[in-house]
Amino acid sequence: MYDLTGFQRDLLYAIAGQTEPHGLAIKEELEDYYEKEIHHGRLYPNLDTLVDKGLVEKGQKDRRTNVYSITRRGQREIEARREWENQYVEEDALTA
Repeated sequence: MYDLTGFQRDLLYAIAGQTEPHGLAIKEELEDYYEKEIHHGRLYPNLDTLVDKGLVEKGQKDRRTNVYSITRRGQREIEARREWENQYVEEDALTA
């Protein structure tokens, strides 16, 4: 996961937190988080990068809607990232 941009990591987390999210749902989730519009030209190429890296699978719900899901590798990468973060940011320090 070290070679992902922050935006790509956020995409990965947003996908992991939803059941079969589609592009628009992911876009809306990130727009809420970033508090600004996410353009399609930024969203879809980054989703494709996650697919190419084997972290996300892309399927089709219908002719117009793609759905995304985290792969096992993607889940392992999220878990490894959390372990790495926990080395530096203790849970107690965040609640103090």
